Amino acid sequence: MAANRTGVTSPRTPLKSILTEKAKGIPNDSAGTVKAQTIEELHSLQRKRSAPNTPLQGTAGAFANLSEDERQRQQLQSISASLASLTRGTGPKVIRGDPGGGKYEAVSHVAHHHHIEAPVISVSDSSLKFTHVLYNLSPGELYEQALKYEKGSFLTSTGALATLSGAKTGRSPRDKRVVIDDTTQDELWWGKGSPNIEMDEHTFMVNRERAVFVNDQFLNWDPKNRIKVRIVSCRAYHSLFMHNMCIRPTSEELENFGTPDFTIYNAGQFPCNRYTHYMTSSTSIDINLNRKEMVILGTQYAGEMKKGLFSLMHYLMPKRHILSLHSGCNMGKDGDVALFFGLSGTGKTTLSTDHNRFLIGDDEHCWSDDCISNIEGVCYAKCIDLSKEKEPDIWNAIKFGTVLENVVFDEHTREVDYTDKSVTENTRAAYPIEFIPNAKIPCFCPHPKNVILLACDAFGVLPPVSKLSLAQTMYHFISGYTALVAGTVDGIKEPTATFSACFGAAFLMLHPTTYAAMLAEKMHEHGATGWLVNTGWCGGSYGSGNRIKLPYTRKIINAIHSGSLLKATYEKTEVFGLKIPSEIEGVPQEILRPENAWADKEAYKHTLLKLAGLFKNNFETFTEYKIGEDKLTEEILAAGAIF
Repeated sequence: MAANRTGVTSPRTPLKSILTEKAKGIPNDSAGTVKAQTIEELHSLQRKRSAPNTPLQGTAGAFANLSEDERQRQQLQSISASLASLTRGTGPKVIRGDPGGGKYEAVSHVAHHHHIEAPVISVSDSSLKFTHVLYNLSPGELYEQALKYEKGSFLTSTGALATLSGAKTGRSPRDKRVVIDDTTQDELWWGKGSPNIEMDEHTFMVNRERAVFVNDQFLNWDPKNRIKVRIVSCRAYHSLFMHNMCIRPTSEELENFGTPDFTIYNAGQFPCNRYTHYMTSSTSIDINLNRKEMVILGTQYAGEMKKGLFSLMHYLMPKRHILSLHSGCNMGKDGDVALFFGLSGTGKTTLSTDHNRFLIGDDEHCWSDDCISNIEGVCYAKCIDLSKEKEPDIWNAIKFGTVLENVVFDEHTREVDYTDKSVTENTRAAYPIEFIPNAKIPCFCPHPKNVILLACDAFGVLPPVSKLSLAQTMYHFISGYTALVAGTVDGIKEPTATFSACFGAAFLMLHPTTYAAMLAEKMHEHGATGWLVNTGWCGGSYGSGNRIKLPYTRKIINAIHSGSLLKATYEKTEVFGLKIPSEIEGVPQEILRPENAWADKEAYKHTLLKLAGLFKNNFETFTEYKIGEDKLTEEILAAGAIF
């Protein structure tokens, strides 16, 4: 198999009516009648028995002649295999009923989930000798479990499930560990700047002995390159979150799901043993690429599962010459596609969710030789200061089925106050992408026409929009710049530059230059144009200037989509060498060139050079690496040497 120039090798009948004895004479237009003699029978009829079953292996139709017991046996084989460990040898002993209540019947295989009263773990939480397996529950069932058994779970006025993630309200990147072995020690990005902190196989197995809700789902809407994942978790909230997060299989697909490609064990309520080798706190997020498993301990923040799977895709997809991207994506009615890169708070979700365009996805994508495809089946939007006027699509998507994390709501009306930061600023809504009315299902589209890099520049010196050369696009892609402001992170008193390679360094598995070279190759092949868009401040830094108004940014993005910005006249800046359009309809001309919006020109120049120096210092980490072809590498380095 030949290596490309990046050095990566390619390779559900309707329910019958319930007719009681007193209602025999009432006509009905159903296919038949069912008699219910007791309330229990009535309740059993109310819940349609449609639990999917997952055989260990096979193809479509291969299990059509199997009995229900045999289907369940094969489903358990697969789940039991997932829960097995090297030290235990076999999976958990599964029981029907409530072991905590003392009434149960030991069975050798998994129980149909409608028989289960509660997800109870008995005996030892670490050995998992007795457990319930609740398999692929629906959102309604998961609501019931969460509201009944999980303190801190409530229904909001719109029908969304409000939950608390515990002490951790965000990801814990410093507690992420990857098992280092003979393969990964040479393949992965290790060392300075890398998010991959090593651990050994033995410690991984110790941490793995925890974890029961089971979700079997897919990653990647491209059917040629989708990944089968299994999520084993202890909280209904986590199971609902992942029901939304991944791509939801049909009943037929579930019957033939087979063995997963990757499994997550989330027992975040339990701390890890901090005295074990490699552990630095009670939190540990561990990935073992050889075993194709991930373990989460000591944090109940659901985003760890989402980003853990994203890290997996950053490892698997480049091996197929598919570029994994931390980006939003949408498509115009004429088929023009745009990618949006940006760190949290830059507007990636807001700008990619445009009611005038089709939404492909808001956060994670793959760029293959055939198409752009969404990795997920969800939108995961920040909720702080959310309003119906500014973001109507996101506002309307927060309804039954949506998970709201760490929001504050009125105790009586259950109306959410999106401005309240009492729990955290990182309030989130996770809803199926189908909740966005203009989402394109299935979520894939043609190659992009525009690649938009978003930066929330709190220094106020970057122009609202700049047209980039390919080399400049690579430079700013590798840099992954945005700025934090006071109030967002403890200890920050003034604007602080943040650089995250490829706009997602915490999720990368390979060295950033690998992804940058693949992006350059694909942009060149498909003629995509790069743009740098500042959604931050102008006329001064944070505290003195003003944040660029969202309507102005939307005007800029619309001009990029329409192609009119390509026809504009441009002026080149001395620092950064950026091409700035002289005019954009609907955008005040004085803000297009930042220095014109600053009253204190000397302060502007001083701040600009300060930011430029920060860029330069950050990029020095990557100067020892080749980025694509030699000529492109030289041009990228030159793009960063204009200071």
